[in-house]
Amino acid sequence: MIPRYSRPEMTRIWEPETRFRIWFEIEAHAATASAKLGIIPEAAAKKIWEKGSAATFDVKRIDEIEAVTKHDVIAFLTHLAEHVGPEARFVHQGMTSSDVLDTCLNVQLVRAADLLLADLDRLLAALKTRAFEHKNTVTIGRSHGIHAEPTTFGIKLAFAYAEFQRARERLVAARKEVATCAISGAVGTFANIDPRIEEYVAEQMGLVPEPVSTQIIPRDRHAMYFATLGVIASSMERLAIEIRHLQRTEVLEAEEYFSPGQKGSSAMPHKRNPVLSENLTGLARMVRAYAIPAMENVALWHERDISHSSVERMIGPDATVTLDFALARLAGIIEKLVVYPENMKKNLDKLGGLHNSQRVLLALTQAGVSREDSYALVQRNAMKTWEQGKDFLSELKSDKDVTAKIPPAELDAMFDLDYHTAHVDTIFRRVFGSA
Repeated sequence: MIPRYSRPEMTRIWEPETRFRIWFEIEAHAATASAKLGIIPEAAAKKIWEKGSAATFDVKRIDEIEAVTKHDVIAFLTHLAEHVGPEARFVHQGMTSSDVLDTCLNVQLVRAADLLLADLDRLLAALKTRAFEHKNTVTIGRSHGIHAEPTTFGIKLAFAYAEFQRARERLVAARKEVATCAISGAVGTFANIDPRIEEYVAEQMGLVPEPVSTQIIPRDRHAMYFATLGVIASSMERLAIEIRHLQRTEVLEAEEYFSPGQKGSSAMPHKRNPVLSENLTGLARMVRAYAIPAMENVALWHERDISHSSVERMIGPDATVTLDFALARLAGIIEKLVVYPENMKKNLDKLGGLHNSQRVLLALTQAGVSREDSYALVQRNAMKTWEQGKDFLSELKSDKDVTAKIPPAELDAMFDLDYHTAHVDTIFRRVFGSA
């Protein structure tokens, strides 16, 4: 985790102190369940809770023990015993290390998902607010980066809203997918631990029992989780790239907020660069990169191996911390985005009305001209605008082959912008439920 791209609440989920506290809770809940079943003394379970709850787990001390044992869970259990005393012999009864490690990881991923869902909610709120603000702000739509037909800036933002709403739904599903618990012992057969203990621990930790754990929780669940984060990152980058393009000097239809005292370049005092959106493009690349090792973790040997372990120690914190930071940054960009409707209008008019070419094409076909001939008639006039800077409407009116089918007055009516925005309300109702 890079502090520059980290936020405290998400970072805390992955700190050693948090991890050891979750390990303790898993062990203590298992002890409580064992006591309820008469497997260990009830007084021992209470003592484990009392002593462990009051303990401050010493990360340095656990590391010292692990340096000797070469086993992180044993090192923790040894340190826990230093706090609990003789009753510690009832901790970890019938359990294996993966019961603790996998259940803890899933708790952390669930907590991370909850923060990411809150991030998405903030972003969605910002997109909705700005979409309605610019619902009728007409701008040129582009395909292949080239002027196409008019749209509105509100529709652009509504598109992003719909995409991130899907992202939210996917993350909810991924959270559910990964919210499982395994307390099933060696090779997952429950030979030395009652399945009811797993059920109890799962309920207490906000999880559900893993149907078949084979000693580890299947990693297809985690692959789904990290793939979902990667898709969210891709949607984030799509919107960031749109902002970067719109801020180009030649376009300048929207711009990241430039705060007082901010500097754009060490050499050129005039510069105002889309650095936040560019940063998001880079962060999105990193989050997507974590999806591949998560998928490669699915294929493990037999009932378990630990080839996934080192991967997850890295990608768990890094992917969630990075995406959390990036989503918060994107929400801030949208909330403060500076929009220039006058530049949108200027750019819209730059090509002399060419954005109405399809409407004229359709009108010619409805007037009895073949589509091929209609296309040729419109294109030969459009190319004069492209190549010579001619006014498209004027050229159409001067073309006798065109006016023979469409009177000049009707051509005038075809250059009305309202034609292109007639269904904005329909789109908004589909996306937001209201217009």
